[in-house]
Amino acid sequence: MSPIAQTETLSAGQAAGQAARKRRLALLARAERARLETAWAELPQRPGYRMLKPAETGLVMLRGRAGGVGQRFNLGEMTVSRCVVVLDDEGASMGVGYVQGRDRRKAELVALFDALAQQDHHAAQIERDLLAPLEQHLNRQRAVRAAKVAATKVDFFTMVRGED
Repeated sequence: MSPIAQTETLSAGQAAGQAARKRRLALLARAERARLETAWAELPQRPGYRMLKPAETGLVMLRGRAGGVGQRFNLGEMTVSRCVVVLDDEGASMGVGYVQGRDRRKAELVALFDALAQQDHHAAQIERDLLAPLEQHLNRQRAVRAAKVAATKVDFFTMVRGED
């Protein structure tokens, strides 16, 4: 295999890994803290870890685009908490957690599950026991919210008068 083909294959594999991690972090950030605490407590063996960046709270600037595609503008600020951890076991996986609000423990839990999910022997269990049920729950919530919004939809129309 040529070096270019190897690079393209590696890039495709990296892209798939990045997409999976993006999905995982999005689901974990939207999870309720109680659900994450329960999942952490139910792990058969909780690995040791150390904090690279202890959980901290700060502000991020939210940016928008006029009409979704136009010129960028600053929409406002949002409070976020973040944390970076490294597992002590043989994989030494690094996990990150960014969550909306001031819940530092939730940011720590998100970072821990992110790190665990990067290890092959934990990835399937985390997907099966935490991420898949969480995704189903969030999809149900989204469907309920969409149904409520659809019930309030108003259709505007113009009647043509017969006098020209």
